[in-house]
Amino acid sequence: MRPPTTGRAAGHRPGTGHAAAAGAPLRGALHAEWTKLRTLRSTAWLLLALAATTVLTGAAATAAVDTSHCATPAGCMEDTPKLSLSGVRLGQVAAVVLGVLAIGGEYATGTIGATLAAVPRRGTALLAKAAVVAGAVAAAGTLGVLGSLAAGRLILPGNGFSAANGHPPPSLADGPTARAAFGTVLYLVLVALLALGAGAALRDSAGAITAVLALLWIIPGITRFVGDARWQERLDKYAPMPAGLAVQATRELDRLPIGPWPGLAVLAAYTAAALLVGGALFLTRDA
Repeated sequence: MRPPTTGRAAGHRPGTGHAAAAGAPLRGALHAEWTKLRTLRSTAWLLLALAATTVLTGAAATAAVDTSHCATPAGCMEDTPKLSLSGVRLGQVAAVVLGVLAIGGEYATGTIGATLAAVPRRGTALLAKAAVVAGAVAAAGTLGVLGSLAAGRLILPGNGFSAANGHPPPSLADGPTARAAFGTVLYLVLVALLALGAGAALRDSAGAITAVLALLWIIPGITRFVGDARWQERLDKYAPMPAGLAVQATRELDRLPIGPWPGLAVLAAYTAAALLVGGALFLTRDA
């Protein structure tokens, strides 16, 4: 008579079944969120707007700057990679709208109840939304960043910013430029997740979009009216958009109010706070 086969003898590791079972709800939630996101017509338009606005606005800003205001072209201190990527300031609006609508749209249409019926674990549902939004924005942001750098390479030499004048074209082979490009994509992802957290907290799409855009744009606007240079520096250091976009700088880093990665960390802190508050309210309030 054969002895009974144990789980270990049969090649099963203890806890494997439990781990698979625990991962199944998340996989299902990810699939559901991705299906919802990609089947919404607004998603494609918003992602296209993110990439196109980033490229076109950056190209326009790049085309508007030349070396004629400098004593010599070589003496111009323009940060050309940062200039090429400046379109993200407007392109981020689409990321904000997408992040808010990922959850605010369901509250507006009443489909949040169906979502929570399919995925009863609210933490899993919110995590799936965050992952799908982050992935979609990262993909569109990457296209926007690459397109912006390509536009810069085409436009800058004609405006006097050539390698012969000490301004090599923006290239990912250059360490600071690669950091600026990668950091810009991360910036867009963090902004979208900040918007997702705001949407979860406020449950009103218009209110959440307004709140996030005000947070991003109003504080930088205030700095123009602050006469005290020390307060201007503090606002630039701790406001989410100026601090986060410090990651785009590739030269004269010692003159920045905050370094590239610490600046992006400031934005990440805002995003974490929004997700924590939004997540806590999402978990505890009725749908």
